[in-house]
Amino acid sequence: MAQVVIMPKQGQSVESCIVTEFKKKVGDKVAVGDILFSYETDKASFDEESKFEGTVLACFFNDNDEIPCLTNVMVIGEPGESFAEFAPDGAGAESAPSAGAAPTETVSLRSTPPSASLPVPPLNVPRVAVVSGGTAPTDAESPVSPRARRLAAEKGVDAIHLAGSGPGGRVIERDVIAAASSPRSGLAKAMIAEGGLQAPASGTGLAGMVKGGDLKTWKTSHTDIAGEGSEFTVEKMSNMRKLIAKSMYNSLQNSAQLTHMLGADARKVMALRKKAKKAFEEGKIDANVTINDFVCFAVVKALMKFPKVNSHCLGDAMRLFSTVNLGCAVDTERGLMVPCVKHAEELDIVQLSKALKKLADDCRKGSVNPDLLSAEAASFTVSNLGGFGVEWFTPVINLPQSGILGVGTIVPRPKDLGGGVYAFVPYLGLSLTYDHRALDGGEATRFLKQVATEIETLDIEF
Repeated sequence: MAQVVIMPKQGQSVESCIVTEFKKKVGDKVAVGDILFSYETDKASFDEESKFEGTVLACFFNDNDEIPCLTNVMVIGEPGESFAEFAPDGAGAESAPSAGAAPTETVSLRSTPPSASLPVPPLNVPRVAVVSGGTAPTDAESPVSPRARRLAAEKGVDAIHLAGSGPGGRVIERDVIAAASSPRSGLAKAMIAEGGLQAPASGTGLAGMVKGGDLKTWKTSHTDIAGEGSEFTVEKMSNMRKLIAKSMYNSLQNSAQLTHMLGADARKVMALRKKAKKAFEEGKIDANVTINDFVCFAVVKALMKFPKVNSHCLGDAMRLFSTVNLGCAVDTERGLMVPCVKHAEELDIVQLSKALKKLADDCRKGSVNPDLLSAEAASFTVSNLGGFGVEWFTPVINLPQSGILGVGTIVPRPKDLGGGVYAFVPYLGLSLTYDHRALDGGEATRFLKQVATEIETLDIEF
């Protein structure tokens, strides 16, 4: 009996996923546990394992396709079994060849004979002008009014390739409005908002939906980067890199960010680290507590005393949290991820250390819950670059959060020990970036000082 493989739903906030690579092709034998395809959400990546044994009868999508969650992706069964009833509406499927067919022959559920006429587009979607010879029409051949051109640039619509409804086929404003109202996936909307990409009037998704892949193909086929191949090459950004870039750009464009820097005496926390390491080696605790864990523990304590910092800035309103959902930046091969520990104030130092380590491991494996990666999930974030030797830096806020703390490396600095005695003591660099719309400089400074005080006065027994 044929079995269908669907696109899993990874978290409540995930509506669609992008297939990065199909590991199994039509006609391949599959065993239980084999990887069928790899896919990613906005930041996390996953592998889909087969729950069935058999042969891949059909695959309804291609690499880099954006697929809605719970949509049928593949069919596994015995050669010759019917699978047409599993095909998603409007999705193409490459099928396994029948027993009597040549080995290289494939059939598409939505293939069109060469002599067939082009399908009629939906009424609410403008027709795309078809140009013989494969060259784009000039402005003289397909004129666009100035107002339509400006609106097209704003909406991310390729006006040149629209069939105009004005006099003489001129593309006017209402044609652009109609094209912009055509269905677009969430990823396509985000990529258009990022700038530099245009959308065709009708995409390759379900019911003509414009997908992210349509935008990339559209740009690639209409962009000539001069000089490539002589002194440089052009490498496309990964989907994750694009999303990170968009998020960081939007953060700096839509908030009033300012960074304060302060050093914290690290003698206490360094002594605690030695005690924790010894306790771990002796089996007294089941977590190897790091200096970053102690810093995060101190930040949680400080946030409970400064609720306005533990908040989201919503423009003309604030979302003040009574619990600390602590985000912690994690460096992975795919890029920076910021998962959060929910209700961190309820955890002791060992529990917090284990929670942070598990999240970091899940991020690097690509198995982290996407809901924990949302900027909305965390109420405040800590980013530690001390391991790379960075002393101070200006971290960028994960909007709508009101602040983020950057943690630097420990360096020796002179300190007045009293009685005219000065000595070099280890100092930990702290960099607080905050949204000046939400916090005044005085309150932000007091919070940063409180973090330093908590680090300098931590008293934990192991």
